[in-house]
Amino acid sequence: MSSPADHPVPAEGRIDTEVRGHVLLIGINRPAKRNGWTVPMFRQLAEAYTRLDDDPSLRVGVLHAFGDHFTAGLDLPAIAPYMQRGEKAVPYGQVEPHDFGLPGYRRRTKPMVAAVKGICFTVGIELMLGADIVVAGQDCRFSQMEVQRGIMATGGATLRMAERAGLGNAMLHLLTADEFGADEALRLNFVQKVVPNAEVLDEALRIAERIAAQAPLAVVATRLNVLKAVEHGPHAAAADFIETQKQLANSEDAAEGVRAFVEKRAARFQGR
Repeated sequence: MSSPADHPVPAEGRIDTEVRGHVLLIGINRPAKRNGWTVPMFRQLAEAYTRLDDDPSLRVGVLHAFGDHFTAGLDLPAIAPYMQRGEKAVPYGQVEPHDFGLPGYRRRTKPMVAAVKGICFTVGIELMLGADIVVAGQDCRFSQMEVQRGIMATGGATLRMAERAGLGNAMLHLLTADEFGADEALRLNFVQKVVPNAEVLDEALRIAERIAAQAPLAVVATRLNVLKAVEHGPHAAAADFIETQKQLANSEDAAEGVRAFVEKRAARFQGR
C-alpha cells in the first residue's frame, strides 16, 4: 500500500484507514520520520480503533505502517510535555489502543492483527503486544529503550513482556534497552509469525480475512474469554462458559452454522 498522492502527509504524521470487506486497515503514516509518534497520531489511532469496535460491518483490524519501518518510537520533543503533565494523548471515552484497561477508556472487543517490519521500537512493541496476533518481517529490529531515555515503558511492555516471555526475559530486554531481532521476538512469544519482509502485510491480511470469515459474535466472545483468563485467572473465565455459550447458541449465526454444516457449504455469518 502507498499513501494517496493527492493527500500529502502532514509534518506531524497521520493515521490512514482503508476498508477491505470486513477488515479495517489502520496505517501509521509518517515515513519521513520513521513513523515517530506525535499527539495527533495517537488521537487518530484511538479514533480508528473506536471505529473498528463501533461499526458492525467491521470485524477485524490490521495495524501496519507505511514506509520501511513500523516505528522508531515516540517523537519525544512532541510527547514529553504530556508526560511531564501526567496527561495521555488519547482522549477519554475512546478505545485505548494499548488495551490494558485504564480508567476512563474503552477496551477493544474485536481482534487486531499487527504487521511489523524494519525498526519497531518502544511504543511499536507495546502496540503490537496490545494486538492479538503479530506478523513480523525477517528484518524487524526491536528495542524497548525507555530506560535509555530516563523514562519508563507505560504502554504495556512492563505488563505483557513478562506475561509472554517470563520474568527474566522481560527484565533482560526492559532493563538493558538492547536491540533484538525477529527470531528472538518469535522465541519470546512477542510475535506469532516471521515472514519475508515483502509478505508481512499480505500475511497479516490473510489472517485477518480468515478471522473475519468466522462468526463475529463467537470471535468476540472467544477473544474476551481468553483475555479474562489471562488477566483474572482461569476460574473467572470458566465462570462465564455456560451463560456465554447459551447466548451464542441462541444467535442467528449459530443457526446458520448448523445449516451450513448440514448443507456442506461455507457459512454466511451476519453477526447477529
